[in-house]
Amino acid sequence: MEKIQSVKELIEKYKTGAFTVTEYIQGLLEESKEKNKDLNAYITITEDLALETAKRLDQKLKNKEELGALFGVPISIKDNIAIENVKMTCASKMLEDFVPPYQASLVDKILAQDGVIIGKTNMDEFAMGSDTKHSYFGVTKNPLNTELVAGGSSGGAAASVAMDSCLLAVGTDTGGSVRQPACFCGLPGMKPTYGSISRSGVASMANTFDQPGVIGKNLEDIRLLFDVMEGSDPKDATALGNQAFKKLEDMDLSSMKIALVDCQMDMDMDEDIKKAYEKVVEALRTKGAQVDRVESKNIQYGIIVYHILVNGEVAPNLSRYDGLRYGHRTEDFDNVNEMFIKSRSEGFGNEVKRRIMVGTHILSLDLAKEYYEKALQVRHGIIDDFDKIFKDYDVVLSPTYPVKPYRIDESLSPVEIYQSDLCTVPVNIAGLPALTIPYPLGNGLSMGLQVTANRFKDDLCLSYGKVLEGMVKNEL
Repeated sequence: MEKIQSVKELIEKYKTGAFTVTEYIQGLLEESKEKNKDLNAYITITEDLALETAKRLDQKLKNKEELGALFGVPISIKDNIAIENVKMTCASKMLEDFVPPYQASLVDKILAQDGVIIGKTNMDEFAMGSDTKHSYFGVTKNPLNTELVAGGSSGGAAASVAMDSCLLAVGTDTGGSVRQPACFCGLPGMKPTYGSISRSGVASMANTFDQPGVIGKNLEDIRLLFDVMEGSDPKDATALGNQAFKKLEDMDLSSMKIALVDCQMDMDMDEDIKKAYEKVVEALRTKGAQVDRVESKNIQYGIIVYHILVNGEVAPNLSRYDGLRYGHRTEDFDNVNEMFIKSRSEGFGNEVKRRIMVGTHILSLDLAKEYYEKALQVRHGIIDDFDKIFKDYDVVLSPTYPVKPYRIDESLSPVEIYQSDLCTVPVNIAGLPALTIPYPLGNGLSMGLQVTANRFKDDLCLSYGKVLEGMVKNEL
């Protein structure tokens, strides 16, 4: 199949008759099924849905009807986002055979703008993890080097774009789950301001942190998909919409005001990533941007706050999976209580069990005040820190992740993995928009440059990202 690098290029090919939507999608599906045997990026490839959509779109073009903004664009959807009558597993044995009778609002919007859904992507079980090793369906391999992890929890989403099976992927980001795998697979990815996109039809991990995000080939395509998906929704009271995705501005480097947060600059990081980050900072200063180190009081506690509050939300959210109403039910039980215990013990993997137990412990009456309520107070402190920074600066620049993608056979403890989230989780704690831009390190590897802006300043975030994207392309 011809390698297409942008939405604009693909739609132009359709319009000029280079190939039909059906021809292109059919070829893409055949390639994707073959590649997926090794990479395991998809749990379900939605061949029938994709071809049915493609045929309808060919007729639409033939009839000279108005074309949607995503006309014929292949898009993958993370497997915790519902598509009506398509299996949604959340990469868990608990939902191994679950077929939702409903559809996520964001999927409705993609289809209304003529997008073509290629498949449901692999992930860490219920979005809990950083490498898809916690998927019931097996790990996703990194298309850049199949001995390495693709990241997580949206590892399949990132891999689906990196293996050229789609131009755009929709994932979810609770603490970096879009940005980190995008970084590992050498792609741009973005988490928007909390409330930009409806979470209706998205399986909840932690309600006050979760937000759908996008991985793509370039920032313009990512912006376009956000513009399609954003908006308020009567099915989701937290969905406010976000008009900041209307266009991407060109920025003058001399007008850029960038903050570097002290604890993120001083964190332990891979030496190659540290050198690359410092090189980018120096290049920005040389080209006239204002780049200053700033102190913060509370951001350093982001990882601790995140895991207390998120696990406190995970425990009640996953209580609905009890084997009674839907999901996995054990075959051997004598009473209802035994059924609940055995169904959940068999249905959930170790990481999910760990987080449920931690969350339940934190929320117990004698500990809630000691841990959960104090963490909520520090969360407000982190928000205040960012508010102070954004009074004087437009964005915060940091590495996306302090380590390179590690080997699939490498064993890391949960604590080692959690400690790498210092740059990603504060963004979700404060509900901010943030994106990652790939910066090549050589040998097929790249680091991520994370740009974080104030709430509902997603356009500013994208505009700064576009400058960095151009600088990286021109080797700074």
